[in-house]
Amino acid sequence: MGQAGFLRVTFVFLSSRSIESTRNFIRIPARDVARYHVCAMGTHGGKVIVRMRCQRIRLILSLIVLGALSHRVAADDWPRFRGPDGMGRSTAKDLPTTWSDTENVLWKTPLCGPGASSPVIWGERLYVTCYSGYGLDKDAPGDVADLRRQLLCIDRQTGEVIWTVEESSNACESELGGFIGLHGYSSSTPVTDGQAIYTFYGCSGVFAYDMDGTRLWRTSVGERTDPFGSGTSPILFEDLVIVNASVESSSLVALNRKTGEEVWRAEDVVRAWNTPIIVRTAEGQQELALAIRLKLKGFDPQTGEELWTTDAVRDYVCPSLVAHEDVVYGIGGRRGMALAVRTGGRGDVTETHVLWKENVGSNVPSPVYHEGHLSWLDHKGIAYVLNAETGEEVTRRRESDAGRTYASLTYGDGKFYVVSRENGTFVYEAEPSLPLVAHNQFSADDSIFNGSPALLNGRIYLRSDKFLYCIGQ
Repeated sequence: MGQAGFLRVTFVFLSSRSIESTRNFIRIPARDVARYHVCAMGTHGGKVIVRMRCQRIRLILSLIVLGALSHRVAADDWPRFRGPDGMGRSTAKDLPTTWSDTENVLWKTPLCGPGASSPVIWGERLYVTCYSGYGLDKDAPGDVADLRRQLLCIDRQTGEVIWTVEESSNACESELGGFIGLHGYSSSTPVTDGQAIYTFYGCSGVFAYDMDGTRLWRTSVGERTDPFGSGTSPILFEDLVIVNASVESSSLVALNRKTGEEVWRAEDVVRAWNTPIIVRTAEGQQELALAIRLKLKGFDPQTGEELWTTDAVRDYVCPSLVAHEDVVYGIGGRRGMALAVRTGGRGDVTETHVLWKENVGSNVPSPVYHEGHLSWLDHKGIAYVLNAETGEEVTRRRESDAGRTYASLTYGDGKFYVVSRENGTFVYEAEPSLPLVAHNQFSADDSIFNGSPALLNGRIYLRSDKFLYCIGQ
């Protein structure tokens, strides 16, 4: 399934001796498949084969349903937190480097409430979450029972809101206070496979919707809360929705993406606010990596079995991991730690698979791997670049104008984009010395910017607590 409601179809011609495929593709509306007179189904080469009649010739159409079969993501989608693979990297070209209230803003859409989540994109539609009803005024937050969360579907070309679906909260929600006031009640970024959109609203549950906004299911993964709030984002793996429910139940939970039923649960996932990533070993096997307090762990994403563990950040962990080839990189902690771990181990791999550790880190924003270096701007506005092979510090520089930063550095078109909470977006050349290219601000928007940007097809999609922006040249 490509763009919502369409099938990506390969023509494959039937000859007397073999099946020969072409590289021609068409898109047909899924609702119109019956018009093509399907007369037989089977499989060939790992694909679903549908035999059809079309006037004088008989065609075999190989239906490559991306979500249902391989879950592959097209290059022009941004389906989850930090992009297609969660690594904070985009292949987009011709991205703008400067903007303002009057420059390079293609559209600007008011949001129905604040949120720290990031926008995700599938086809021509963009999805983002907000909250309302409670906590909008810190001095007079209201009644927590009135808390509502919204998922918005927006036309990414025009900024028009196509639909909004709203959910009430459970009685488990914490009242505004502590660090919750810094990011609120809508900090988890949705994830989509083009067939459904999945959101995580903390102790109020995991929700699934079809592409028209109809709720498919809701599942609780725990009802605990924390003074820091909830903020991890769901990911997809094969037929699973996987959620770090450290706050809600000290668990890593996998749900069936079609039914919401629990498939597996890994326990003792403590003090972890980061989103899991899927990595590969040198042998090509897939593992799920997650950082928790004191440990970095690898799991079998199909079963939840813990494969390996190593000593790691000596604190709770907010930044998400990144990976390059078969190495996982993690940062975190109030005092700061960074480390590199080779995947594929078993048991305690502290002495065998840890490549390096350094006493630098970030308490909230996540890093990016780019051309042999690990780069990030930490929560205090200090920029770091490490040699990814050795851990050696290459650059450390305070960005004096940045201030507190929660959004994660994102790479695109040879640049790094870093969004601060209150002082605009900093654009750097993606080089070890981090030359500053531009510092962009919206003078008409004095709200908080906590979400990381989505970079796609020459455009930057950026949300604040008040607006969603499409920035392009």
